[in-house]
Amino acid sequence: MHPSRHRLTLLAVMTAATVVAGTLGTVVASAAAVGCRVDYQITNQWQGGFGANVTVTNLGDPLNGWAVTWSYAAGQQVTQAWNAAVTQSGAQVTARNVDHNPAIATNGSASFGFNGSWTGSNPVPGSFALNGTTCTGAPPTDEPTTPPPTTPPPTTPPPTTPPPTTPPPTTPPPSAGVVQMEKLDRGLVSVRSGSGNLVSWRLLGTETSGVAFNLYRGTTKINASPITGATNYLDSGAAAGSAYTVRAVVGGAEQAASPPALQFGAGYLDVPLQVPAGGSTPSGESYSYSASDASVGDLNGDGNYEIVLKWEPSNAKDNSQSGYTGNVYVDAYTLTGTRLWRVDLGRNIRAGAHYTQFQVYDYDGDGRAEVAMKTADGTRSGTGQVIGSSSADHRNSSGYVLSGPEYLTMFNGQTGAVASTVNYDPPRGTVSSWGDSYGNRVDRFLAGTAYLDGQRPSLIMARGYYTRAVIAAWDFRNGTLTKRWTFDSNSSGNGAAAGQGNHQLSVADVDADGRQEIVYGAATIDDNGRLLHSTGNGHGDAMHVGDLDPGRAGLEVFKVDEDASKPSSYFADARTGQVLWSTPASGDNGRGVSADIWAGSPGAESWSSAVAGLANTRGQNVGRKPSSANFLAWWDGDPVRELLDGTKIDKYGTGGETRLLDGSGVASNNGTKSTPALSGDILGDWREEVIWRTTDSRALRIYSTPTPTSTRIYTLMHDPQYRVAIAWQNTAYNQPPHPGFFIGNGMGTPPTPDIHLR
Repeated sequence: MHPSRHRLTLLAVMTAATVVAGTLGTVVASAAAVGCRVDYQITNQWQGGFGANVTVTNLGDPLNGWAVTWSYAAGQQVTQAWNAAVTQSGAQVTARNVDHNPAIATNGSASFGFNGSWTGSNPVPGSFALNGTTCTGAPPTDEPTTPPPTTPPPTTPPPTTPPPTTPPPTTPPPSAGVVQMEKLDRGLVSVRSGSGNLVSWRLLGTETSGVAFNLYRGTTKINASPITGATNYLDSGAAAGSAYTVRAVVGGAEQAASPPALQFGAGYLDVPLQVPAGGSTPSGESYSYSASDASVGDLNGDGNYEIVLKWEPSNAKDNSQSGYTGNVYVDAYTLTGTRLWRVDLGRNIRAGAHYTQFQVYDYDGDGRAEVAMKTADGTRSGTGQVIGSSSADHRNSSGYVLSGPEYLTMFNGQTGAVASTVNYDPPRGTVSSWGDSYGNRVDRFLAGTAYLDGQRPSLIMARGYYTRAVIAAWDFRNGTLTKRWTFDSNSSGNGAAAGQGNHQLSVADVDADGRQEIVYGAATIDDNGRLLHSTGNGHGDAMHVGDLDPGRAGLEVFKVDEDASKPSSYFADARTGQVLWSTPASGDNGRGVSADIWAGSPGAESWSSAVAGLANTRGQNVGRKPSSANFLAWWDGDPVRELLDGTKIDKYGTGGETRLLDGSGVASNNGTKSTPALSGDILGDWREEVIWRTTDSRALRIYSTPTPTSTRIYTLMHDPQYRVAIAWQNTAYNQPPHPGFFIGNGMGTPPTPDIHLR
């Protein structure tokens, strides 16, 4: 018995269905009575097993103690339960309350869940009884007619979501644009800056003209006239801790006040964390936990971001290393440090940078983000539900997991409950077919999010890049994961993609058709799952995709390579793959960066570990190479980007760097990669925040710039390319995000995004 709670949306109709292994949508049965109503959901299913949630609603007198009974028609057996004590005799099942949930008021409900086994078929029960009363009455008429597969709050739109081009009736038509994006609040922050406070806020992507702002300290408006320029204000001489709100001014009319500003009194905000307890492996090795990669999403639909965080055990391994690892945990936190849930991926998911790539995004368009990741037997959801077999242990004596089922699970971002589980694609198959037989290359995973139809986001899950490369695209609609397409380099016509993958991927609309492509290292996969092109330059460790050269049409790719027979780096047209310039072969070129970091040459500058000098957009050496080749951040007041490395931010100069920020009491992630937990435009104006873990992992420390800017740009999170880059940033060898337009010295007005907000 597991003590987690489940709260399920009530159903209005009687349904009956069956599920076959490998087709894992939600199966629902609902029966209601004058005295009671029972809602039964099969939320996930695997070969020989399934998980279910049950909600009983009392429509009669209050109860203090309850028992729900039903019969199975196909020999199913309950194997594990939580929030109820479940017994079974033959086909008859009885679920009784436990100590914490005996009372059900009139019109109140109680929920419980369980795992079970099945063979042949798994039909839902046809009827239920509560304390001996058969549940057959009519439910309320205003409830949804079919449920989502998880436990969303009552405000969740019905899962009978219209097709992608038509939003649910509760959402205004997307008259402002085509692409579904988040409906964010102002993200107002106050950062101590000298003897005053720099207050900054979001300009939305739907507000590219005609919107000004008034800023209030307490009840006092502090700007003499509406602010029409950059969305920041230096409140000189203001007391530390002053309270601020901001109001948009549209057509001369002041709008409602924003939520109050977050206070960055020392230049940062600490988000408290709950560190998992350590443990020991079957070989007796002790391990502890450190906070690792993070992502953001609006998990509860309030317009404010929450943080999703991966916990890495101290014995995490590169795929090339043998040995057991501790379990991987994934948590969700509000910015005030409230933990919403914790997913335990279990013993059958190995820990390391290449194994767990998690995606946080609103895939179904209900205004709340989901969380997707690879799961396995023994994965436990944020509500306590176990996926697959809780007792299975597929680890071999070297610590690798090379057998047993593999799953892909979409979790409810608000509760951590399982929303949909399917068999993972691409499957493992024969281990040696990926390039070795001991388990290194078979488990090289990548993940991303892409607007493949130009309107709604799809989940991208991939496996392999040294030899065979397979990419699967999934849609999450109406509570169910369904496959859009699978790309396999082994398939006819796709061979040019074999061996071309990086330790990362990027997503961008490279051909300007309104739909995004998967830039899979040296190969690019079109939005329809077909090979678009391949440079043939092979595998590498770092890649940048963006409008790196604003002097030519379209996007560009800068990539480093590790094949000694190929260019050590190259700059290419993202649409065609045509290499515009390259550097001579020099073996394994481990790191490379491309961005406008110096106003002395137009467009982006590019540099890498194995190549001397700093290259302009034509490949010409224009001066001193920066002292780091890692991450990037827009931090100071100009649109030229800064260098982010380890726990510091530097401004590039021809004679050396100028230190802008030294993170205090913090640590970077991923060993020698020295990457932050996350960096991106998650709060305030368009400049980027940096999140590092504190050295003891008891908090995530968010830094935001204290420097004013005169540049007005809408939030980068409303640029589709940048937003999906934040989603894939945690993938393998983390890389910084780039928008789909140029930001830098001499930049023009950013293009208006074709978006609507959900």
